[in-house]
Amino acid sequence: MEPTGGPVALLLCASVVLLSAVNSAPGEIRGTYGFPLTLPVRARFQARETGIGGSWSKVEPDHSHLASFENKTVIVNRLFERNVRLNLIDASLYIHRLEEAYEGNYKLELYVDHDNGTMQHVTEIVRVLVDVPVSTPVVEKSPPYAVLEDEESVTLVCSVARGNRVEYQWLKDNRPIVASTRHEFSSAQDILNISHVKKGDMGQYSCLVKNFVNENQSQPVNLTVFYGPYNLAVRTDQALQTGDVFMVNPGEQVFFDCMADSNPPNSCVWISVTSNDTEVVMTGQRFEVMSPQLAQAKEYVCRAFNNVTRKQDEAQFTLVVGYREKEKYTQEGGFMSPLAAVTLCSVLIIFGMTFVLWRRSCHPRRGWSSVIRTISKRPISEQRHPRRSGHEDASEDFGIYEFVAVPGRMEATQSSSRSLVCLDSTQDLHTTIYDVIRRIPETPTLSLLK
Repeated sequence: MEPTGGPVALLLCASVVLLSAVNSAPGEIRGTYGFPLTLPVRARFQARETGIGGSWSKVEPDHSHLASFENKTVIVNRLFERNVRLNLIDASLYIHRLEEAYEGNYKLELYVDHDNGTMQHVTEIVRVLVDVPVSTPVVEKSPPYAVLEDEESVTLVCSVARGNRVEYQWLKDNRPIVASTRHEFSSAQDILNISHVKKGDMGQYSCLVKNFVNENQSQPVNLTVFYGPYNLAVRTDQALQTGDVFMVNPGEQVFFDCMADSNPPNSCVWISVTSNDTEVVMTGQRFEVMSPQLAQAKEYVCRAFNNVTRKQDEAQFTLVVGYREKEKYTQEGGFMSPLAAVTLCSVLIIFGMTFVLWRRSCHPRRGWSSVIRTISKRPISEQRHPRRSGHEDASEDFGIYEFVAVPGRMEATQSSSRSLVCLDSTQDLHTTIYDVIRRIPETPTLSLLK
C-alpha cells in the first residue's frame, strides 16, 4: 500500500499490544528492475494506548540509513526521500522504483512501549533481490573464418548487455550441446570451446539465456569446416556395374561422375592405366567415354583432390564392352523388361475375356429362333453324296446337335424343350441342350420282312 502526500507519519493509537516480537532470521523477497516493491514486517501488533518507534536501514553490501519513525513522526534520509516512504500502520517500507543498487539486506529496528512501562525490542532482516530482465544475447566466434578439420579449434562467447543471475545454454541447430572431451564450457557456461573441429561440428550455433524474469536467444552463428574428400565413388546410370567393373553396350556414349563428400568441392582428374604407363585423359567431375574406342577392357582411375585440406583420394575401375540387360534402365529410347511385357499381356487377356463374358451375359440374342449346329463332322466321302430329302438314309442324321432356346413369346415351345431334358422350372432359359440321336433307321429289307 502506498502512502499519499510525500513522507507521512500515520497516527497510531496511544497504546500497542505486541503479538509477535522476536529476532527473525533473514527473509528473502524478489523485485524486478524498474518496478515498485514493498518490504513487509512479519511482526504483528494491534492498536492500544502505547508508543511505537523504530527505523529502516540497509546494512549490506553497504550501510545506509533510510528512515526513522516514532509515534506520529517520520524522518526519511534526504538521499532517498523521493523513492522511499514509510507506512506506520504496519511499519512497512515502500520503494517506488527498484534499481540494481537497491539489492541487499535491509534491517528493521522496532520498539514498542507497553502500558506497564516496559519496552519490547524487535529486529527483522529482509534480503532484497533485484532481477534485471536479460537482453538478447550476442555470440562471437573466434576465429571468425572457416577452419580446417582436425587442425584448428573454435571458441564461442555469449554475452548480454543487461541482466543478472543469467543462465546460459548452448544450442547447435536448435538442439542442446552436451559437454564432451572436445566440447568444453566455462564455469558460467557462457563460453564454448570446440577443439580439433570435425565435419560433424558444422552447423548453426546459438546461445539461450534466461533468468527469473525472462529469456532470450541469440541469432545463429554459422560454423564452416573444410574437410574431405570422403567416400569417393565412380557412378553412372548408363552401365551395368559389378563391383569395380562397368559394362557398356557397343556403340554407346557413357558418362561417369566422380563423387566424393568434400568441402570445398574436389578437383577431379581421370587417368587411363596401362601395364606400362598412366595418362591423364580428362579433368573435371564428369568423364565421357565412347565405347567404339574400347577394343578391350580398360582400367581407369578417378583422383579427387581438395585444394584447401590438401588431401586426396582415388577410385580405380574397369570398363568393358559387352551386351547388358537394358530392362534396368529407362533411357531415351525406353526399354521394357520381359517380366513387364508378360504382365501386360496377361492383364490384356484377362480384360478381354472379362469383356466377352460381360457382352454375352448382358446382350443375349433376341427374337424367336432355334439354331441347330452340328458338332461332329461327317466323313468327307459322305459329304460329297447328293442331297436327299426325307429319311432315305437315316444314318446320315447321326451326330450331336445343339439346341439353343432363346426367350420369346412361344412359351409352349420353350416348355416342350425343357421337358425333353427334364429341366426344372427354375432352370435358366439360356441353357444349351445337347441331345444325342441314338435311333437306328430301318432298312427297306427289314421293313418288308415285318
